[in-house]
Order: sequence, then C-alpha cells, then structure tokens
Amino acid sequence: MSRRALSRALALTLALALYAVTVPAPAAQADEIPKAPGHRLVSAYEGAPATARPVPGTPPPQHPYLAPNGRSGMHADAAGSGTHPFPGPLGDHPTVTSEQIAPLGGECATATFASAGRLVTVCGTFSGFLLKLLDPRGLDTLAEYQLPQRPSTVEAITRLDFSKIFKDTSGGAYFYLDDRDRAVLADSRGHLLRVAHERSPDGSWRFVVEDDWDLTPYVPHDCVSWTNLHPSGICDPVTSVMPDWQGRIWWVTRLGRVGTVDPETSAVRSVRLAGEEIQNSFSVAQDGVSIVSDHALYSFVAGSDGTPRIQWRQTYDRGTGTKPGSVNQGSGTTPDLFGDGDRYVAITDNADERMHVLVMRRGTDVPAQRRLVCKVPVFGSGASTTDNSLISWGNSLVVENNYGYENPLSLTLGRSVVGGATRIDVREDGSGCDTVWESDVRSPSTVPKLSTANGLLYFYEKRPHGLGIDAWYLTAVDFRTGQRRWSRLTGTGPQYDNNWAPITIGPDGTAYAGVFNGIVAVRDRQAPGDGG
Repeated sequence: MSRRALSRALALTLALALYAVTVPAPAAQADEIPKAPGHRLVSAYEGAPATARPVPGTPPPQHPYLAPNGRSGMHADAAGSGTHPFPGPLGDHPTVTSEQIAPLGGECATATFASAGRLVTVCGTFSGFLLKLLDPRGLDTLAEYQLPQRPSTVEAITRLDFSKIFKDTSGGAYFYLDDRDRAVLADSRGHLLRVAHERSPDGSWRFVVEDDWDLTPYVPHDCVSWTNLHPSGICDPVTSVMPDWQGRIWWVTRLGRVGTVDPETSAVRSVRLAGEEIQNSFSVAQDGVSIVSDHALYSFVAGSDGTPRIQWRQTYDRGTGTKPGSVNQGSGTTPDLFGDGDRYVAITDNADERMHVLVMRRGTDVPAQRRLVCKVPVFGSGASTTDNSLISWGNSLVVENNYGYENPLSLTLGRSVVGGATRIDVREDGSGCDTVWESDVRSPSTVPKLSTANGLLYFYEKRPHGLGIDAWYLTAVDFRTGQRRWSRLTGTGPQYDNNWAPITIGPDGTAYAGVFNGIVAVRDRQAPGDGG
C-alpha cells in the first residue's frame, strides 16, 4: 500500500471513529494508553542512573503576569528557554504511567502546573479541544472544559486528508498559565478566554470562564465548519497568546496578524505583516515582544494605545520550500531570549542545504551590520530542519533535528528520522559561537527540555527497528557532554508518538510528555517530594 493510500485509509478510519466518539468522557479515573504488539520484544530500560549535577547560571527573569518559571507554558517561561528549575528523573528504576484521553487522538501538548501542583493542559480530540485539570500522580481527570472543534479537523474529515491537523497550531495548544492559575488561550472561534479552576462545595473541580474577548471583528473567520463546508472568505486562526510586562495580552494569527488586548479596558489593537505567516509561539521580555514569521524576526513593543509597533526587523534565509519536518517555509523556532545581561535572541533559519542557528543582538540601538552574532550550520547536508524551540541557558543553546517527521504515519513500521542534537555556545566576548558537542539522539518532533537542577536534557526518542516495532523512549542526555545517560520505554505504536508535543518537568520531579493518544508520565522509583 502506498503512503498516500495508507493515509487515506487512516483518514477514513478516523472519520468513522469520530461518529462513535463525539462526546468527551466525563471526569474519571485515568485509563492507560494501550501498547502496540512488540513492547515485550524491546528493551524497557537502557543505560544507568545519572548523578544530579546542577547547571550554574541565572534563570530568565520571572514574568509578573505568568505562573512561576517552569510552570507557565510550552516553553517553560516568558523567554522561551525550555528549562525547568525542578530536578527531573535521574533514571533510578523509572516507572511510566499514562492517561488515554480519547479512544482516538487526545494529545495533551502543553502542560502547566497550578500553585498546588495540579496539571492544567489542553488535549486535542477529534470532537474538539479539552481544557483539562489532571492529578499529577495518577493523571486522573479532575475537571474538563470543552473547547470548539478546529476548522482543520472538519476539513480533514470531509476531505479525507488529515495532514492539515498535524500542522495546525491554532485552537489553544499554545496557551499559558497566568500568575493567578488561570489558563489563557484563543479558541478556534476567534475568542480569547481566561479560564480559572475552582473547587465546588461537594469537593469536585470545575473550570470557570472569567473573561471572554471576541477577536472576530479583527480576525477574518470565514472558516470551515459542519454548517459552512465551502467558505468563500478568509480563515485566519489565532495561533498563540502571551502577556507583556505591562499585562497586555498579545496574540498572533497564522496569516501574520499581531495584536493586543488590554484586560482592563478590553481594547483590541492589531497590525498585519502582509504576505507573512506566523506558525510558532513568541517570547516576551521587558525590552519587547519577539516574534518570528516565515520571513523575518521582529521585536515589537506596544504604542501608547496598545497598537503593536516594530522596534526592529531582521530577515533570514527562508529557503526555497518547506522541508519534511517543518510546518511551513520558514523558521520553526519560537525565539529564545537569553545571554548574560539579556543580550541575545536566537532562532533557526530554513536554508536549503543546511539549517543554521542564528544568534542576534537584541538592542534597539544595534546597527544593522552588527545585529548578527553568529550563523552556525547544523546537522547533515540536505537533512536538517527543526520545528521546535531551542533550549537556552546562560550563553548556551541546544537544537534538535526534526528532518523527516511529518505526522504519526511518518515513523510507523520501525522507521525513524536521521536525528541529532547539537549544543552551541556564544563566546564570552560576543565575537561568535562555537559547537560544543553533537549527539546522535533521534528525537523526531518533541520540544526538548533541560533540568537545570540536575544537568540533564530530556528528549523523546524513537530509533529504527528491524522487526518493525515502533518503540518510544524518554531519553536523558548530559547537558555538559552530550552523552546519552539512560532511556526508558514509554510505549509502542503510533499512539505513543508525541507529534510535536513537549517534554515538561513537573515540580515533583516527574517528566511528562504529550503523546498522540494522551499524556505519559515518567518518574523515578522515589521522585523528589514523595517523602518516602
């Protein structure tokens, strides 16, 4: 069977399954994600426990309107560092638990942690996204709130083409948790929501929408739906939201709109980057909002009335097409704001032959000819791309190679990607950058993370298998040396494919990974905070 025929067969199966699964399950005890045949034929654990070696350095500034660093969103903090201050698992007899969110689909991408340690996450099902409150240990669902179905899902079902679902970043996947434990997201109707969770008198939990800002007057929204299968207008979904240092909520759309909402007055202001797309999230510091489109890197600030204003713009090599492993023709990274004294911003480009890591100076007074600090080629010729954020700590960056990954069909029957991860350091004097190490870790599509408390990088790995077994592992790599320390099997089959979801390290030392069928958790035999 050809890949195209296989894709259409899967699409038909998914479409039929949708009719059997149109109503989300009520809050209930977690059901484990089923494993595909072959899980007893692969190693459950490889390597040996690591010794915690904290990484010295200064964490990114704590954003006043976000949950504490490490708890607030997909990239862990406002700077997009991809670092957590909590000690992740060291590989001491690690155990795996999981929750199946729906019989089909159900991936929980972004995981955040409320002040009491409970998980707040958004999970994608074929009947719509679910905002969920989970117990951090057993992954039981404590509460859930139904979000609207995305237009890409309707389009995929009606046209039997599911490729768009796996490259759609709208609908709430890029949400954040604010400083009052509220989830802030843009749903697929074009509404910006601020949602709290609270305990009812009977002890149960529930979500409560505190604010609902309608962005449809500012965003074209003639989108595919069950009652509008052939729209004639433009559909421009909101992809990501973040607050600035003054408390305004910024939002971006796929077709290049950049806007703000003032929570105090509900005033909405926006501009458009004509002819440009924004598929990634963005980062925020006191000196501005950093956004990357498929053409250029931008630094924005808000004007006196809240209208986004460009401070500076820097183009990059966007290549001549979209590579396998990229969502669109452009940088696949959320900007990283990093460096001693908050001097730098880093992204990757989309150069044809070899992708580059680009480091730029952030100041508004930097001459154009001095903006670029370094341009470092990474990975092999003709096989390099990433659609995940860099990890940044101190003057160091870590990048992974996603070349060859498209969706959960890409790696079935024992296939994998070429893989690779590289650490690059900016020189102390800012004169350039150097490659510190290269790793052969095969992490197809995860947003990797660094535990600064133990010095381990966490990847979600899949290696090729001669018997066609699709085995997925949480793999720990030494930040200092790039050496693989240990790997723990999480499960087998496409339902354990993480499909662009991040690794997230929780306050109790657990490493979580969103996977196609839900969420998995890996923790040591006795994780920090267990108390014996």
